[in-house]
Amino acid sequence: MTPKIRIKLRSYDFNLVDKSAEKIVKTVKATGAVVSGPIPLPTHKRYFTVNRSTFVNKKSREQFQLFSYKRLIDIHNSTSKTIDALMKLELPSGVQVEIKA
Repeated sequence: MTPKIRIKLRSYDFNLVDKSAEKIVKTVKATGAVVSGPIPLPTHKRYFTVNRSTFVNKKSREQFQLFSYKRLIDIHNSTSKTIDALMKLELPSGVQVEIKA
């Protein structure tokens, strides 16, 4: 019986992160463990400015933005059933999962 498991989810699409967090919370609650979260962490924003043409028209530029969304889930009083259920869980390919025990 491990005291605490921490799961961090990251993605560029907030819908994927929210659905994955909801799926994790449902499976963990079904095994009888205590869940705190999902806690939304600050959104990381990156902005890029690129010239539209290669050599001329310096004033003509395009701007792009990239957001990465993060969620944090803590699992307390987990059992072996909880860990097995988490291992068998299918998550979308656009979500990065980091698990710390």
